[in-house]
Amino acid sequence: MERDQEFLEFIIKTLVDNPNDVKVARTIDEMGVLLTLNVHRDDMGKVIGRSGATAKAIRLLLRTVGLKNNARVNLKINEPEGGTRPSPQATAADVDDAMKELKEGEE
Repeated sequence: MERDQEFLEFIIKTLVDNPNDVKVARTIDEMGVLLTLNVHRDDMGKVIGRSGATAKAIRLLLRTVGLKNNARVNLKINEPEGGTRPSPQATAADVDDAMKELKEGEE
């Protein structure tokens, strides 16, 4: 396992309640190193943080680790199965329904 992958795994396992469910995959392409993170759905909030602050901090740390090793390191956090994030279609439908209710209320 590479140092950047070990570093990410250590940080995430320290943050979450289900460390056995943490999986980190590492791929290399023309853009650099891509670390793909999978965690338990109950731990997504801890990994992302309020307004994405934790995820941004982790990405910054990974870039620093990458600079030390002359590599560009990026992080992709996969949405777990059964996640609670609404789909874009559901959000658009909610907005359309709200607008329809507002228009009906004006009449």
